[in-house]
Amino acid sequence: MGEEILIPISFFLFIFAIVYLFYTTRNKERMALIEKGADASIFFTGKKGSASKIVILNLALVLICVGLAIFIGAILENMRVDPDVAYPACIFLMSGIGLLAGFFLTKKMEKEE
Repeated sequence: MGEEILIPISFFLFIFAIVYLFYTTRNKERMALIEKGADASIFFTGKKGSASKIVILNLALVLICVGLAIFIGAILENMRVDPDVAYPACIFLMSGIGLLAGFFLTKKMEKEE
């Protein structure tokens, strides 16, 4: 009865642990570099917001391709293709195409800057 509550609790604890380890490790690395006399400008190498643009671009392309994949899967299902094969195959194929397109668009964006 109380076992089903363990899944969400463990999920949020897992996410918290990852975020906590990320920030504490990052802080320790920065403190070690500052103690050695490294320049603080190495922490701000990229342009502000460029990483978020890349994430948004890739996410948008993947979501568009997943939507297209579901549509193509429905068309294939009407053509008497097994839906247990059509939907996952289309989703994985189109997601890969979306990520590949995102890679090339990101490369093109970085070259222009």
